[in-house]
Parts: sequence; structure tokens; C-alpha cells
Amino acid sequence: MAANTDVRRPRRPRPEARPRTPPDHIGMSLAAVLLALSGWAGLYLLITTAQPYAGPRWLFFVLLHIAVSGTVLPIVRYLNVRFTPVSRPLPPSGVIVRQSVWVGLFVVTCAWLRMPRALNWGIAFFIALAFIVVEVFLRLRENADPRQPG
Repeated sequence: MAANTDVRRPRRPRPEARPRTPPDHIGMSLAAVLLALSGWAGLYLLITTAQPYAGPRWLFFVLLHIAVSGTVLPIVRYLNVRFTPVSRPLPPSGVIVRQSVWVGLFVVTCAWLRMPRALNWGIAFFIALAFIVVEVFLRLRENADPRQPG
């Protein structure tokens, strides 16, 4: 019989993988579900029961902002997880919530401009561009902060 000639290659160390779901993202996801459900339920009740006066109109904008922000929060989280390099840590939940609030504010602004029929594609584009530029500048400032680890 031949001697055991099992020669194994030395194992290469695997690159450090970040955890799948940080703890603060779990709480943020639960909050997103609550925001989306309460916002859309409130909008449904408001639209089906209220008269179109000034008070319910502002309540419509508040509920629309809550509903849209809660609905897009998981999408924004997915995009942040997908496009953040493995060598960098995931953005904290505050950044993801802020980005979803930007989307909600964009939708509310477009709805507000739609009421007097002042919204067109150009205005919507430049409003979205303004929100994107502000977020990019905020992220650049956060990433350049020397007090943050990493």
C-alpha cells in the first residue's frame, strides 16, 4: 500500500467579510415597516373620509411623506449594501434613514407642485438633482471626517 500522499495546499486567509445585517439596520427595518403601514393606512383613511379643506391637505402631505419614506427605506438600504465596497463599513442607519427621507421629501414636493399644475419634468429633474447634490456633499463630509474610524 502506498503511504498517504494527501498534500493539501495551505489555506489563504479569507478577506474580512462584514456582517450581513448590522444590529442598527434590524431596528431600522422594523421602523420602516411601521412607518409604511401607518402612513399608507392613514392616507387611505384620510382620502376616504375627509373633506378637502386646508387641515386635511397638510395632513395628506405629512402622511404621504411618512408612507413614502417608510416604503423606500428597504430599497435605499439594499442599494447602500449593494454598492458599498466590501473593504468599507456599511453606512450607519442614520444615513439610510436620511436618504429615504430625501426621497419622501422629493415625492411630497412634487405632489405639492402638482396641485396648482406647476410641476413638469424639468422642475422635477432639478429638484431631484438638488437633493442628490446635497446628499453627495453630506456623504463626502462624513467620509472625510478624521474623527471617524476607518
